[in-house]
Amino acid sequence: MWYGNAIVMIISIANQKGGVGKTTTAVNLSASIAVSERKTLVIDMDSQCNTSSGYGISYSNTGNNIYHVLIGEKTIHEVIRKTAIPYLDIVPSHPDLIGAEIELLDTTEREFALKKAIKELGDAYQYVFIDCPPSLGLLTINSLAASDRVIIPLQCEYFALEGLAMLLRTISIIQKKLNPALEVLGILLTMFDRRNNLSFRVWEEVTKCFNDTVFNTIIPRNVKLSESPSHGKPALLYDISSSGADSYLRLASEILERRSEA
Repeated sequence: MWYGNAIVMIISIANQKGGVGKTTTAVNLSASIAVSERKTLVIDMDSQCNTSSGYGISYSNTGNNIYHVLIGEKTIHEVIRKTAIPYLDIVPSHPDLIGAEIELLDTTEREFALKKAIKELGDAYQYVFIDCPPSLGLLTINSLAASDRVIIPLQCEYFALEGLAMLLRTISIIQKKLNPALEVLGILLTMFDRRNNLSFRVWEEVTKCFNDTVFNTIIPRNVKLSESPSHGKPALLYDISSSGADSYLRLASEILERRSEA
């Protein structure tokens, strides 16, 4: 999207299946883009608040958050928080967000509440990442309606493709009815285990079906990626030498190259 003289890229990270690395990607990709000195904002649209806690923000001391923005009590400027990473800010979540879907039902243009909020930011950020909830409800629809692109994390497990067709149909409906500019930026294979033949079979199947839509970067199973959220840090702050941190830095480079910015 163009705002002023700058191009702002708004990217949702979505999959209605839980446990596929969606929040891990939101935390670590936003951090990896920010360390390349692109002004970045990450919005936690999941009532589980895992992206917020991944940056050391507990919902018990969140204060104003994305819930207050969606129901019109606060502007998005009023809820933005700084992170420990220069160039990176966050709009935190709260468990109350689960009630926002109900409260939005009676509002006009309820699918565009987040889009209107993001528009208020103008060109303050070059990248905006949205961590969607693990469902295809109104919060995810808001996220996709506000986005230019969507990244789909896909776990390298037996049921990896289960539900992907449903998500792609939902994206197609959003494109037709709410946001014709929305495109799939890429399918991201996560939790890849080189010791497991199944991971390679999933990789082969997904690349055969979706070709260039699949990112070249593959996210491995990595202890540091699993540990870092408990310390309130992305992997590159917790252990930059880890394979998990390196993989997300490579993913960030791949995305920047796709935009001819690297």
